[in-house]
Order: sequence, then structure tokens, then C-alpha cells
Amino acid sequence: MVAETVRQSGLFYWEKIMKFTRRTLIAAAAVSAITAMAPTFSSVAQAAEKTDITIAVGGKSLYYYLPLTIAERLGYFKDEGLNVKIVDFQGGSRSLQAVVGGSADVVSGAFEHTISMQAKKQPMTAFVLQGRAPQLTMVVSNKRMPDYKQLSDLKGKKIGVTAPGSSSQMVANYILAKGGLTPKDVAFIGVGSSSGAVAALRSGQIDALINLDPVITILTKSGDAKIVADTRKVKESESFFGGTLPAGCLYAPASFVEKNPKTVQALTNAIVRADQWISKASAEDVAKVVPESYLMGNRDIYLAGFEGNREALSPDGKFPDGCAKISLNALTTVNDKIDPSKIDLNKVYTNKFVEEALKKYPAK
Repeated sequence: MVAETVRQSGLFYWEKIMKFTRRTLIAAAAVSAITAMAPTFSSVAQAAEKTDITIAVGGKSLYYYLPLTIAERLGYFKDEGLNVKIVDFQGGSRSLQAVVGGSADVVSGAFEHTISMQAKKQPMTAFVLQGRAPQLTMVVSNKRMPDYKQLSDLKGKKIGVTAPGSSSQMVANYILAKGGLTPKDVAFIGVGSSSGAVAALRSGQIDALINLDPVITILTKSGDAKIVADTRKVKESESFFGGTLPAGCLYAPASFVEKNPKTVQALTNAIVRADQWISKASAEDVAKVVPESYLMGNRDIYLAGFEGNREALSPDGKFPDGCAKISLNALTTVNDKIDPSKIDLNKVYTNKFVEEALKKYPAK
């Protein structure tokens, strides 16, 4: 409107005072129109390569992926010019399969999958962090194992995981190894990551469970289970794994990241904003934003669960130095098919998009 007003005023001035020819006036109008359109061309040039994005996630309601929900609910994806569709699966392995199969573009999943996929020669790149500790907690049923004393007592038992092959099973394998057990010493059963997991333990279908909150808080507060290994606390997790074991993140095929840098930057910007929002939000703030279904019918449990997991969530989306090595070490203890000498850890993640996001949205 301003450009048009200036244009009309200019034409009036030159027509009345200088008496330019008709050809001159037309030329002046054309120049004015092009100038007025310049911001539009600039905007198009800065747009993401792909604006309709599908993100696959295994257990969207978990605190593990809370930044994803916050970015969606507070409109951060839309602010970046993206139309994001989030598809929820039962477990991280299935969300990964969705991207490999082409039905999704990006995974909101566990970091270690980028390493295992490189070993399978299907390179994936993680580009923004959601969690700096696994947040997975192993509990045993007080009903099925009232005399539990040590991890070796789990031999021959049924252990619930979110889904076979998921991050929960990987961490469970690592915990069992600390107790001198191998994956073959137990039976893993997929029970999901919400009410199904709670029901499975309470009904006696499983003897133990490794899962995330609010499931763990529900079972421990009710007295149905007791904790035997906990990675929700950063210091405990670091002492357990020997350093920072990165958890939830956004990752995608390396080819997608290379071909769509503006799209990846937009996704990163949204998650970084969500990470920062969560780091300062109260439990009540979070409860007001997430869908009612996340509370699983017990608001107090949800609030307590958030406070218990808050420190495990990344404050800025950045991958800590050395975290990929820690993740590789954890994987090789439970997966002998991975040859560390053939893994290039510099290619499983990048901080360049986070660094740019922090320039646009600096921590306050």
C-alpha cells in the first residue's frame, strides 16, 4: 500500500509538473510495480524446499518427545512456514520403518538409530536434540517379583518394552548386561508406552517393565512396581553409561537433509524454540498445552512425571560433544553386528542447524 501510494503520488507529480510523455509514465509505473513485488520474490527465495512434512514418532504423548508436541501445539512449525503432519506409531522401530518405507519424511526418535542405520548402509542424520538422557526406567512387579534383590533375578522373566527392536529394548539389554544377563536370558514383550503398558504389568502378563513416564510414575505411585534402574536423572544416566547418552531427536535420511536444508532448518528452529520454552515452563504450563489425553486421567501424576523428567530434556537442542561415541558404545554391548571401525560418528549428527537456530532464537 505504501509503495502504491508513493507510485501514484510520483506519477501525479511528474504528469502535472514535468508533463512526461505517456511512454515515460508507463515505464515509471512498471518500475514501481516491480519494486512493490520485490519482497514477495525474496520471501519465495527463502521458503523451505518442502513445506508439507510428515514426522513419524513412536509414542507421541511421552515426555521423551514433549518438544515435538509443544512445537506443534504452540504453532512453532507454522511460524516457520511448515505444514507438519505427525503420525504416531507403537515404538521407535516402527516410526523408523515409516521413513525407510517412504511414508514419512522425518523421524522423531531415539538417537542411536542413526548409528544402527549407518551400519546397514542406510545413512541417517540427526539434526536437533530433544532429550539428553534416555528417561527409560526399569521396574519390577511387586506382585510377580516380591523378593527381587538384583538384576540377575530377571533371568527367565518376561520384560515389557514399548516395541521389539525399540530404544527401550536396547537400553534394557544394556541394563541386563550389567547384571550378567544376555537378551536370550529373558523374553521381551511389546506393550506400548501408555495405558497398555500399565495394564500389562498390573495384570501379571509381564514380570518387569522398561518404559517412560507417565507410565513409570503411575506404577510406582500406586505401589504396583519398584524401580531397579533409572535413567531419568542426568547424573545417574551419565554414571550408568559413562557419559551423555542422547535420547529423543529429529533425524532423517542423509539425502533428505542434504537436499532440503531450508526445510531442516525450519524444523530445527521450531524444536529449539520448544526446548527453550519447556526449560522455563512450569508443570502447569505444560499441562495446559498438551492434549487432555496425555494426562491419562490423572493430572497430578502427569505433573509429577514432568518434574521428574524435566532435566533430561535438552535446553537448547544441541548435541553434546562425545555423545555419539557413548551411544555407539552402548549399542555395541548389545549388538555384535555393528563394527565400530566402520562407523563414521561425524556423519550421524550435525549441530549446524541448531547453531543457526540459536542465532535466530538466542537463549534468554
